Amino acid sequence: MLRRVARALAGWGTIIVLLLAWEGVARSGAVTAYMLPSLSDVIARIAHDAVDGNLAEIAALTLYRALTGFAIAAVGGIALGLAMSRNGAARWFFDPLISVGFPMPKIAFLPIIVLWLGVYDVSKITMVVFDAIFPVVTATIAGLAGVERELIWSARNLGARERELLWQVMVPAALPQIMTGLQVALPIALIVEVVAEMKMSGYGIGGSMITASRFADSRGVFAGILEIAVIGYALVKGMALVRRRLLGWHQEALEPSTA
Repeated sequence: MLRRVARALAGWGTIIVLLLAWEGVARSGAVTAYMLPSLSDVIARIAHDAVDGNLAEIAALTLYRALTGFAIAAVGGIALGLAMSRNGAARWFFDPLISVGFPMPKIAFLPIIVLWLGVYDVSKITMVVFDAIFPVVTATIAGLAGVERELIWSARNLGARERELLWQVMVPAALPQIMTGLQVALPIALIVEVVAEMKMSGYGIGGSMITASRFADSRGVFAGILEIAVIGYALVKGMALVRRRLLGWHQEALEPSTA
């Protein structure tokens, strides 16, 4: 038990040192409370927001938009990746769009999204989908392209039809790569949602941080940073757990993991 506790603390050692340094510098007088409020003051602010219900409300709104956009991007990205892998016309049409769109900063389209859809939930969710779908599509295509030819040949020799070959052989074999794309897309969805809230204003963690900065409320700004960090960590760990459950049959589930 002591070894497990020691390993857990060692894994969090850097974070603990950083938080202690934050508290120490803030209380040393080297900087003003406006520039860097102490960690204890920020935690007190978070606790106050949690008690009065404000934290739950803004976190729920941010998660609703981010996860809705992520779900749409996951379903649409996997479907588009399957279509591009199995249909030459779909690949011919979408491959240039994916190749050009993936590396470019999609946040540049935010003004266009605002012009077309306004500044409410639909525009924010659309922005999340637009950003998060690219890694899912590329991961799906790469996963299907990497399926061992021997598996496909064996399935065809056993009489598998194209539909059976796709859903019973190729998709399960490509699932590790697809899950990697989803793991990349999930934090992107949260990041884009927070940025969209900051730029479009409105309720949510990003919106509350911008409001706090306008009123010179540095504790509110740093509270938002901590809240985003905790939510992002929980989402990433949750997705890692889903990956382990879905890939319990895969070789990677039998190997030591730090996820």
